[in-house]
Order: sequence, then structure tokens, then C-alpha cells
Amino acid sequence: MSHHDEIEDHDLGLSHDLPTLLNRRWALTALAGLGVVSLVGCSPSATTTTAASAPGAPPAGGGAPPAAAPATADSVAGLIPSETAGPYPGDGSNGPDVLDDSGVVRRDITSSFAGATGKAVGVPLTITMTILNLSAGNGGPLAKAAVYLWHCDRDGKYSMYSSGLNNENYLRGVQVSDADGKVTFTSIFPGCYDGRWPHIHFEVYPSEADAVAATNRLRTSQIALPEDTCKAVYATEGYASSITNLAKVSLATDNVFGDGYALQLGKATGSVEAGFAVTLNVPV
Repeated sequence: MSHHDEIEDHDLGLSHDLPTLLNRRWALTALAGLGVVSLVGCSPSATTTTAASAPGAPPAGGGAPPAAAPATADSVAGLIPSETAGPYPGDGSNGPDVLDDSGVVRRDITSSFAGATGKAVGVPLTITMTILNLSAGNGGPLAKAAVYLWHCDRDGKYSMYSSGLNNENYLRGVQVSDADGKVTFTSIFPGCYDGRWPHIHFEVYPSEADAVAATNRLRTSQIALPEDTCKAVYATEGYASSITNLAKVSLATDNVFGDGYALQLGKATGSVEAGFAVTLNVPV
């Protein structure tokens, strides 16, 4: 069984994640280049966060990024690192399964569905991922792939698992990539819970049929959220606990991203008032 098929409790410490981290460290050492993440602006006055230029390096602030060149094998650093799905995947591998629910293929994941009525509140967030065919192609866009994405709510809780949310399934959904390899989700900015850097989970499948059946998974990984964007969001109403939790962790000490996060650090733009957008290239 590969690491991305394992369910490990990534909130309980390094010992649970060490095999995955060692494999990722070997992979990153073996690769000569680094990942490139594209960015979509929300407004002319949007603030921008750029991705790190090296594993473990802090995000660099700055202005608008240069126009992204078409993805090719030469411009893609390597496969997105494989990570634990964590204890709350909701894909049937650790308890409940949302993937077999009618309506799971959707862009807006802020509300529960399939009979559940809850809705997640928080600062709006649009998540755009570009799936690239690296392992069986030249690094160009991978069309018709399916991405299952999930993350915690503003309070750091996960639907389907956390107390009081067992019957909800918001902040989970599947999207199928277009001809450009892109998938987009409408969500809210996740909170920071104790022990982890703010992040978003995802699994990539060859097709929609594979996703809803949770078969033939290509990759499981996580998006790291930029520090300056997190701080801006967590200064708003409803995210008070995230301020305290964020102060106790860093990308360098996080038990998932601590061995290098250049390929997983999303780029963000926007504002609290208008909402934020985060984007990431995902070579699989």
C-alpha cells in the first residue's frame, strides 16, 4: 500500500508521519527543480502572496506575478508530494464515505447536501488547482481527472467526524478537470487547529467514476496556505482560536510540511472584504 492510501492521524505527532516524510525528503532531494504555482487575482487592489523558492523557505511578499508560461515537462519540478489523508478523509477509508452520495460532484462546497442542511461560514475562498500529467505524459494539462477536496471549517472542525457535525458533509466535494486541467471550488477559508499549519486536503483520481468509487487514486496531498493571508483572515470575527493556534506552529515545524513545502504552498490573492483565491499546480 502506498503512503497516499494510508490513513494516519497527522495531529498526533511526527511518529505517525515519519515514513511519508522520509519518502518525500528522498523525492525532493532527487528532483533538480522546484514547483511553480500560478495565481489568479481577485481585484486590481488585491494583495499577493508568492510561493517559496526553496523547500522550507518563507513565502516572499511582492507584487503581481509574471504571466505563467504553458506547463511543460521542463517547467514542472516533479510529482506533487504524497501526504497522509489524515484521520478525517470521508472517502470510506476511515469511517464515513461522502463520495458515494448523490450530489458530491459540485463546485460550491460551503453547504451540506444529500439531506444535510448545515452551511459553513467564514471568509470566502476560491480554490483553483491545475492538474498536470507528469507521470504518464509531458507535464501538460490532464483533462477529465477528478479531484476530491476537503478541509476543516472556521472552528477547525471537520464535517462527518467532529462532535456536532457527524450528520453534516459541508466543505467536501468533487470537481472534474477541464481541457486546461483546472478544477475550481467555492469555499470558506479554513481555520487553524492546534498542532497543524492551515491546509487543504485533496485526492486526485483518473476520472469522475473513479472518484465516486474511491478507486485508482493517483495522488493524495495537501495545500499549505500562505502565512500573511492566514493572519489577515484570522484577524476577522469568528477566527479567534486560529490566532492562538497559528502562533504555535510554522511551516518549518509542521509535521507534514516541515521537510519542504515549495511544491505545496498555494499562492493567494484578494482581501477579507472581497474574499481570497488560492491556486496551485498539481503534477501527478
